[in-house]
Amino acid sequence: MKTFVKSAFVLALAAIPATAQPNMGDQKPESALPFVMNQVTTFNLPWRMAFLPDGRMLVTEKVGPIWLVTDKGMKTAVLNVPAAQYSNQNGMLGIYVSPTYAADQSVYLTYSEPGTLGGIAGSSLALAKAKLAFSKNANNQDVASLENLQVIWRDGARGRGGQFGAAVAFSPDNKFLFLSVGERQRFTPAQDPNQPLGKILRLTLDGKPAPGNPNAGKMGAPSVGIINPPADTEAAKTAPIAYTYNFPNGQNFTPSETWTSGHRTPYAMAFGPDGRLWEVEHGPRGGDELNLIEPGKNYGWPNVAYATNYNGKPIPSHDTNPAGITKPVIYWNPVIAVGNIAFYKGNMFPQWNGSALVSGMVSRSLTRITFDGKGGAKAAERFDMGKRIRDVAVAPDGAIWLLEDSSTGGMFRVTPKPAQ
Repeated sequence: MKTFVKSAFVLALAAIPATAQPNMGDQKPESALPFVMNQVTTFNLPWRMAFLPDGRMLVTEKVGPIWLVTDKGMKTAVLNVPAAQYSNQNGMLGIYVSPTYAADQSVYLTYSEPGTLGGIAGSSLALAKAKLAFSKNANNQDVASLENLQVIWRDGARGRGGQFGAAVAFSPDNKFLFLSVGERQRFTPAQDPNQPLGKILRLTLDGKPAPGNPNAGKMGAPSVGIINPPADTEAAKTAPIAYTYNFPNGQNFTPSETWTSGHRTPYAMAFGPDGRLWEVEHGPRGGDELNLIEPGKNYGWPNVAYATNYNGKPIPSHDTNPAGITKPVIYWNPVIAVGNIAFYKGNMFPQWNGSALVSGMVSRSLTRITFDGKGGAKAAERFDMGKRIRDVAVAPDGAIWLLEDSSTGGMFRVTPKPAQ
């Protein structure tokens, strides 16, 4: 009898349909904003900002320049910026202040590095490290320049496509960096352990494979076939090889660099106050995601998604529960077109400490995410910002700063609404 009851219980559990993850795509915005936005200056397609210890900011424009910006909006072009291939989603992308900045004034930048390989013009994601040096001009104003710039990691295969990812997050112990690499609209590389596309990599601060990675010390295939962006996930399965890339000296470190796989467009990452790493990425038609990033996990793209292809061809849902696939903690369908994620810590919005802020472009929104401390999260509020918000960052004084995704994109300082 006990055996029968136990068997019946197991069968009952198996019959229960898989529970879908929370879809916050239709979340309604709050009726009023609890803050005020003051425009400080404008940029041409700004992408990312980073605060220096003195409160000034470095801001990238996708079209190429990097700017040194004061909190009053005074802008000075940074010198010795490397060339970036600008088109659609490509260009000068991320800028990040090193955790060792106080000692060596180093910064990191990510961009689409122009180049040709196998007779095919294209670009690749590059991660560079440089010293931010200051001098005075004739008017006794600070001039910043990137000195001793070195590309410490690149996707040597280059090729066509957008969706670079290009986000960096530093580990809480300040010893390692995490680099997100998009799948360049080629789909299948996200599941190929021999290609860095569609992965989150964990590297040393000098761009080498980090010790302790899931496949530390493992080498990949000495060459890989590169495809051009196909029409959809199905076409990608039989896409012809455009050319073969041979890794330098036959040494492919991709497996030993990889932390997670199965990503589409991992645009942003941030560590929460409890040390967990969170990531947001774009889906195609539907399926933007908030993921809890854990070593060795596979997040499913392009095999599953809470979405369809842009041309309407279906993609199996995460809820088909394929083996070895990790679901997003939250997804958005319709999409919000995530821009960045930043955890709030400050005195201006004390009730938001520990929350994350996610910027949205298509949704023209800012979403506050709360966390349960157990790996769960929920979207607490969505604020209608009336603008495509590319970037969100928290200043040392607790103010929230935003960048608008536009050729005349505003930079905004957000502070609490004065008490009535």
